[in-house]
Amino acid sequence: MTTTNLAHKASRGIMLTMGGLWGRALLQMLSTIVLARLLTPADFGLIAMVGAVMGIAELVRDFGMTGAIIQAQNLSERVWRSLLWLSAFFGLALAGIVALSAPFVAMLYNEPRLVEITLLMAPGVFLSGLVMPLQARATKDLKFGTLASLDVSTMLVGVIAGIVTAFLGWGFWALVAMAGAQFIVRLVVLWAIVRPKFGPPRIVKETWALVGTGGSIFGAELLGYAEKNIDNVIIGAQLGPTALGQYSRAYALFLLPLQQMNGPLGRVALPVLSTLREQGERYRRYIRSAALVIGYLTLPTYAIAAAVAQPLVLLLLGPNWSTAATIFALLGIAGFGQAIGRLRTWIYISLGHSHRQFVYDLVARPLIIAGYLFGIWWGGLYGLVITYGIMTLILLVPGFAFAIRGTFVQGRDIWGPILRPAFMAIIAFGAAFGITRLLPNEIAILEILLGIAAAIVCVGPLFLFRAYRGDVAQLMEFVKRMRKPPRKPAAGSDASAEADAEPLTAPVEPETFAEAAMDEPVVREEEGIVRRDHSDRGPHDSPRPSAMTRREYRRQTD
Repeated sequence: MTTTNLAHKASRGIMLTMGGLWGRALLQMLSTIVLARLLTPADFGLIAMVGAVMGIAELVRDFGMTGAIIQAQNLSERVWRSLLWLSAFFGLALAGIVALSAPFVAMLYNEPRLVEITLLMAPGVFLSGLVMPLQARATKDLKFGTLASLDVSTMLVGVIAGIVTAFLGWGFWALVAMAGAQFIVRLVVLWAIVRPKFGPPRIVKETWALVGTGGSIFGAELLGYAEKNIDNVIIGAQLGPTALGQYSRAYALFLLPLQQMNGPLGRVALPVLSTLREQGERYRRYIRSAALVIGYLTLPTYAIAAAVAQPLVLLLLGPNWSTAATIFALLGIAGFGQAIGRLRTWIYISLGHSHRQFVYDLVARPLIIAGYLFGIWWGGLYGLVITYGIMTLILLVPGFAFAIRGTFVQGRDIWGPILRPAFMAIIAFGAAFGITRLLPNEIAILEILLGIAAAIVCVGPLFLFRAYRGDVAQLMEFVKRMRKPPRKPAAGSDASAEADAEPLTAPVEPETFAEAAMDEPVVREEEGIVRRDHSDRGPHDSPRPSAMTRREYRRQTD
């Protein structure tokens, strides 16, 4: 594959994926704006309490099988039926366990209302057990555009159900109704698309091999889940549902830039970087390009958003969320760290160092969790957020050092492209924050616009420097690649040419029932499921089947 074709397919893939994610984000933003005015912070906090605990059951129920199904090159009908029965059985069993644990969930948070909420949300684990294998099978068999449309349409149904029931006065039950509507519609549509045939309930021996593969995925997922949800448990248990509700809404806004910017880039960067893993110089160039895009898209965004957090949250959520505004501003520190940290994940996976990543996570993620405990002891809710942000930034240095050790990637490939946009982000924050404080206004939208304008004016002179102009040229070149070149199929081309024209993207993963009820954007660690192109190999080089697409594998083996 030539550099031009690879760059073009990567750029097109990013835009297609971003289109689907932006549609989902608009619905997410709509639900956030409307429901924040119809419900109280405590309503969101109560659901987040149950969701944080219920998510553990969701992880155990899946046990990494969704990823294992997608990675499996050949999936016989016998194994597929076994997986359906196994997932349904796990879902039913764990739904029962969640229901039985309702009194203990209420005791954990000292909140009696959680018994009823847990009992009503427990069947969602069973729904997830039916939906997830169907989603994984559809990922293997259908175009990603179909799945993206399904994702957006089901979220639309859920948002409508949540807003209507909240308007009718259901309170926190509206969030459960929103998640339930999404999953019921998703189950019906996926069932019609995949048309599963369960057959007699039987688990064949080959199924356990996939479960074993899923177990290794499960270990990494469990560590990631603990880091991302223990904060909810700590805040809920120590400070109650109102504080947790404020935190959950601030965190939902914080996740949006990561989901809409880094998410699409990552779904394309992984297969592209995996294709270049044996071409060191080209790999390094793409790493530098990805770092540059992340830097200029994400860092100034978080800087300006943090500076205008008070009027921004007032505009989006209303007057009852002032605590959320302060939390959102402080989360900007973590935003810097998380945005840059995505590069580390891509390096681990694309170079085939997933085991090394797991070793790093065994050390880093417990440190983050310890930071939560220290932060809430030191400074309450704000202390937890500040500590989380600082720990995220500090861990970037050892994290990248461990990721690139023994590889052809160098430290300057990461930090070089990031330094200039980071410096620009600091200036943008100071300008936006200063103008919103020096010129008091009572109109939120005017404060936001003034802050953005001040940031633009102050960072403008930076582009008089050659280095910044060079960055702009690279970004403009990236935009030009979005244009689709004329298609000139070679004589005798067949369906394989059409397969090669598909963008290098991965589908958007569905939420679990607990995540849907918590109404937060989902930003997952990218899976180690990549597409390799072997056109640059010599005629005697053998491809690696584990890194090929299903269609490529069949072409090689038929």
